[in-house]
Amino acid sequence: MHLYFIAIGGSAMHNLAIALYKKGYQISGSDDEIFEPSKSRLACYGLLPQEQGWDASRITTQLDAIILGMHAKSDNPELLKAKELGLKIYSYPEFLYEQSKDKRRVVIGGSHGKTTITAMVLHALRQANIECDYLVGAQLEGFDVMVKLSATAPVMIFEGDEYLTSPIDPRPKFHLYKPDIALLSGIAWDHINVFPTFNNYVDQFRIFIQQVTPGGSLIWCDSDKELQQICRGCRDDLSLLPYTLPEYETQNGKTFIISEGHSFPILVFGKHNLLNMNGAKMVCNLLGINDRAFFSAMETFTGAAKRLEKVIETGTCIVYKDFAHAPSKVEATLKAVREQYPGHKIVACLELHTYSSLSREFLDHYRGSMDAADVAIVYFNPHALALKRLPEITEEQIRDGFGKENLEVFNDAQRLMDRLRSITSENMVYLMMSSGNFDGIDLHSGFSAIH
Repeated sequence: MHLYFIAIGGSAMHNLAIALYKKGYQISGSDDEIFEPSKSRLACYGLLPQEQGWDASRITTQLDAIILGMHAKSDNPELLKAKELGLKIYSYPEFLYEQSKDKRRVVIGGSHGKTTITAMVLHALRQANIECDYLVGAQLEGFDVMVKLSATAPVMIFEGDEYLTSPIDPRPKFHLYKPDIALLSGIAWDHINVFPTFNNYVDQFRIFIQQVTPGGSLIWCDSDKELQQICRGCRDDLSLLPYTLPEYETQNGKTFIISEGHSFPILVFGKHNLLNMNGAKMVCNLLGINDRAFFSAMETFTGAAKRLEKVIETGTCIVYKDFAHAPSKVEATLKAVREQYPGHKIVACLELHTYSSLSREFLDHYRGSMDAADVAIVYFNPHALALKRLPEITEEQIRDGFGKENLEVFNDAQRLMDRLRSITSENMVYLMMSSGNFDGIDLHSGFSAIH
């Protein structure tokens, strides 16, 4: 079967292309720009397009189907040619569902924690030698791809993103997977360019619950007030399984889970990660892994890439990078670091990078989110506003939104790094939070040089 990927260079798209190539499909595709690591990974498998750009002549009746990525536009010439020829067109969520229709499907959804919970489940399944297919939104230690598809795995684990499916399909991706086991980690308004009101955003999770297969299981974080309202008693046919924090203790900067009389030292920390862990445990319980086996597996779980990932540790300095960008994620991540390092000076630096975070009307949602930092810094690149066609924002508007008078604001990456270099003290923790990369700042060289 010959599949053609329009916008093959995307994070999920190139991983799906590689997974299907490994499964024996003939794969080709196109994109108008492909960055690392997608470029090198596609080249490694001989899947990198010879030329960048779109060319309708590549679309012929010899293709069995098209897989359309979100990066493409609705007027893409290759897409228009595929429609003209009557070719079957899938979004990647649609195609993943087609590949998993005969498997037991687990979908991890929610505004935050999806990647970490999915990673915890996959780690525990691997430790228990339970074969599964998966889709996850970050590179995981010990897993060479972010998408795996096979003919033999009885289970598929999905990270269920609520963003749009494709340029021609406005449904959230997680509406398409039809889970047998569903988990919701929490609801905090995001993607305001797509979901203009909070109620509209919450409705997407109500719809997701309706997609759970009859007699399936719904696991949710009972510490989240929005989930309490929409999950309790939502469907009589579902097994409803709320979760809260596990029993734990922290000693000398080390976190221990207490379960059934045993103490399990773990490598991740913070109440949000402990909630994630208990949610992942409940998924694994339904897949045949008991509590003791699960928490034993968590002793070696190091986290997903950019999720409170330790970049540097010296005698006086620790640097973490984290994917946090939404207000609830920023606040939870910063509180976790404060709890883990109570005697340290914490410098928190957030890049405003997403459509929501760069929108004037959304800035107020960050109020109080960085109050736990000793030094709070916000960075944004005016070019990102231009690319997203958003109005300019000023330093004063950002300070007003965050409600923090001594908030430092930078819009130049070099000036930001110079400021970070100037902050010196014993027992420092730097927390660099972004869904981007601070415009290419090299954290290793930047911090190693001063500590």
